[in-house]
Amino acid sequence: MRQRGRTGARRPRGGHGAHGGTPAVPTGRRDPRCPLPPPGVPAGGGTHARPPRAWAPAAGGGAAPLPWQRREAALLRRRRIGTMSSLAVSEPPASRAPSRSPARSPALSPAPGPSRCGGERRRNASDAGADLGAVQKDLEKEQLKALKKVVKHFENGLPLKDLSQIIEILNLCAEKMNEQEAFTEPLCELIKLCGLPFQKKKLSDEVSYSVAVSNCIAQLGYLMRVPSSQVRIQICKCVVSFYNTELPRKLLSGYQPTSANYKIQMAELGGLAETLILSLTLVENQLTEKLWVLKALQHLSSSGVNCRLMMKAQAASRLCLYLNGVDPSGQLVFRSSEILWNLLENTSKEEVVNQLSSLECVHALKEVFVDLLMHGFRHYDRQLRNDLLVIATLLAENPAAPMIESGFTKLLIVLATFTEVKIPNPLIKGLKLTYSYEDFELKKLLFNVIAVLSKDPCAVRLLSENYVMPALLCYVKPSQKPGFHDWSAAQYEELQLHAIAILASVAPLLVDKYLSCQANTLLLVFLEWCIGQDPFFGQGNSFHGTGGRGNKLAQMRCSLRVLRSVVSLYDDAVNLNLCDQGAISQLLDILKYAANKSKEKEDAIVLEVQADILFILSALCENDLHRKELFSYEGVDILIPFIQMDPKRLYSGLGHNCLLFSALDCLWSCVIGCYIAEDYFLEKQGIFLLLDLLALKQKNLCNIILGILVEFCDNPQTTSHISTWRGEKDQTAANLLIELWRQEELELGVKRDRYGRIADVKRPIASSFQKQQEVIPMPANCPSFAIMEISENIRAKLYSLLCKLGFENLPGLSAKDFVTLAIIRRYIDFKVGEVWSELCAELKEEFRPVTSDEEALKVISEVSEDTGRMVAALQTEVLESQHHQEIQEEEETYTKIQAIHKQREMVNKSWKNFLTRTSKYEALKKAKRIQEKSIEASRSKLKTQNGTVHSTDIKGLSTTIGSGRLVTVESTPPQLIGGPLAVTDLALRKPSVSKGALKKIKRVKTLDSVKKDSVPIE
Repeated sequence: MRQRGRTGARRPRGGHGAHGGTPAVPTGRRDPRCPLPPPGVPAGGGTHARPPRAWAPAAGGGAAPLPWQRREAALLRRRRIGTMSSLAVSEPPASRAPSRSPARSPALSPAPGPSRCGGERRRNASDAGADLGAVQKDLEKEQLKALKKVVKHFENGLPLKDLSQIIEILNLCAEKMNEQEAFTEPLCELIKLCGLPFQKKKLSDEVSYSVAVSNCIAQLGYLMRVPSSQVRIQICKCVVSFYNTELPRKLLSGYQPTSANYKIQMAELGGLAETLILSLTLVENQLTEKLWVLKALQHLSSSGVNCRLMMKAQAASRLCLYLNGVDPSGQLVFRSSEILWNLLENTSKEEVVNQLSSLECVHALKEVFVDLLMHGFRHYDRQLRNDLLVIATLLAENPAAPMIESGFTKLLIVLATFTEVKIPNPLIKGLKLTYSYEDFELKKLLFNVIAVLSKDPCAVRLLSENYVMPALLCYVKPSQKPGFHDWSAAQYEELQLHAIAILASVAPLLVDKYLSCQANTLLLVFLEWCIGQDPFFGQGNSFHGTGGRGNKLAQMRCSLRVLRSVVSLYDDAVNLNLCDQGAISQLLDILKYAANKSKEKEDAIVLEVQADILFILSALCENDLHRKELFSYEGVDILIPFIQMDPKRLYSGLGHNCLLFSALDCLWSCVIGCYIAEDYFLEKQGIFLLLDLLALKQKNLCNIILGILVEFCDNPQTTSHISTWRGEKDQTAANLLIELWRQEELELGVKRDRYGRIADVKRPIASSFQKQQEVIPMPANCPSFAIMEISENIRAKLYSLLCKLGFENLPGLSAKDFVTLAIIRRYIDFKVGEVWSELCAELKEEFRPVTSDEEALKVISEVSEDTGRMVAALQTEVLESQHHQEIQEEEETYTKIQAIHKQREMVNKSWKNFLTRTSKYEALKKAKRIQEKSIEASRSKLKTQNGTVHSTDIKGLSTTIGSGRLVTVESTPPQLIGGPLAVTDLALRKPSVSKGALKKIKRVKTLDSVKKDSVPIE
């Protein structure tokens, strides 16, 4: 801003102006191009006006600063140098305003005037420029000295409180480097200090300065913009030092180093990993710098937080594109692949695969893999090749990855099969694999790729064209090693099991190739070898060889999985080919072999083998009567022990549950429908075994067992077996079925009252979920919810089974069972009513029926409701009848109790009279008199004529009981004498409580209770 003041024109030398010697005439107004003099300096005298303080030399010439301007600029620089020096001699305050470098201002332009003044100004400008250059050099030297002092002072670590000032100095040095390369070394030294452990005074400093420290470390990443290879490499070395912390030899007085993981945590907080990923673009043409950045990223990628930050910057795709870059050392591929592995382990695998699924990334991965495959000869190269193949396998699992378009898929398939089929292929011309451990791993990985590709429908054609089926069938041979003479026995066994396992995935896709290669024959021969007595000791080292050590169970299991996968297609050609070769009888022999093995030692593998065989037999015999007859006798004998399985084994976790289900499925498919097999199963009491399983009331077993029983009821002998069965506590089959019905309705939430009667006559069997459903109009060919509900529970099967048994004269039912039976009997009527109810609701949603149709629908609804009311009334009648019967039984019980009590009273009265007669003589005489009177009164009054009358009295008899040939002896009760073996001399010994005597007895009575014995009189 220019200031107004007194103006005057400087008179040129010689009195001549700039043009033609015309003198300058004062105009009273200053030329605007001429600067004002500084305050206190008079106008004229040859001194220019003072400009603003912020200034910089002009880049393209112009007037140079005058001496006072140079002095002011030097003063400003000394102030900044003092700031840096203060860090070296004393601790700066915790916070301060950031220093700013002098701002540049436009160059000063000379004022117009006489030509002689212009020449003098040019001479002054050149002198001033030379002086300014010297001053700048001096200032730079002083600044460099100050920086060295700072580095020397903090050579053992930077205090946390000074990091903000250090970062400002780093940024100033970075700006200076654009003009002077001399600042490169100090900048690198300061960055190197950041790699040392930070120093703290208090334990809380780590938390207090966490924001400042994270910003400091983030600034290190931002310094990657500095176009200096030395600086960038030093930044990467600093980051690497975070993970290789070494304590300094000497600590600052009063300080201690921060924790080992502190910088790593602050790097995560500051987002350093993401910044370094973005900086790869700056160094993509500088190999050394790129390798150092990758090394730093390799360390940072060990953290899940950093990996997620890197994924935000598209780290996976960026790194994959660098794989095929030129690098004689091989570190580029190694470090990039290591970082990719860390990303896969620490972040979402799907996200990483999606970033790698571009055509460019797949091409880069393919080129590097082929180069390592064809030219790699070191152990390190082979390991790296296998690592890249694993990444390629993950890409193959993604259908969106252009593996087929890039040709990578075909290359991998050819590599997996070229050693077995021996067909020349230009893709692998000149390739030879050794029998090293890395090549062995490569072979297994290639087999795994085939398994992954088998899940991709687009790759099936490539699998068929490149002889995958013949290559895999080469391994289905007993204990031979075709073409692999240098593999060890354990390695060949692992490859064999792996190939057969892959065959189980590929065979269902290539059925034509499977049949043309006679795979069924090879598998049956191989299974025959598995149960043979040939000496073979499996190693059992691999995943597929689990449990196969010292036997052939692993080979048997993998082969049966192949057969299971192909028969599950229910392809007539495959199944016919198997049965024509006697597969049913051979599978039954293998099943016997496995069952015997299971008796020796229960193992999950043996149980799995048995379950697979049962499934294969089910698939082969289903819907074919001739095959069921082949199965009948021998198969039923094998099935019975499976159905007799101890229920406790179902929870062992070894696979008994799956084995039982397979046996029931085999029973349904191989026995039902063949009367020979059915009769033999009934003869073996199979129905009783099924009902025993049903009585367990396990939800997962009830459905299939009820289905089998319903199908079996087509045989006329079945119902008698069901009616004869008795469970625990003499439970009948009808009672069991009704209990299952009540349990099912309780789970479905069907509304019933406390006595089990119908509570909703409009929807008597509707579940709670069914009532919550809204009316949705459905097409005629789509089943409604009422129809679909039939297959979702077991009520329909229970109804069908009870229909087979009949609803009359069912034994072992209570009144509660009859109440439930009334609902079951009308199940089909209630279900029809539900369907009509849904139909009415759908009609009302779309349109209104005509009058006649509406009346018909109303009548149908009323019929359904009347049925519900009728059943409810019948249930009430049953309950009332039961209640009346219970009352009658209760009265009869009370009558019996009263009779018993009356009899006891009579006995007690008789006993009391007896005691009275025996203890009181007068009472005895009185009883005798009464007895005599009774006898006299009972005699006939008519006297016999001409006959002798014999007296019936025995003189001298002192008893009041009738005499006869037998005398009843009344002895002492056993509770007083302690039993027949106790001491009976009660007059001489005191009764013992331990021998059964009473606790309180004052005297011994000779006549107490009576034990009656009959003694004949001679």
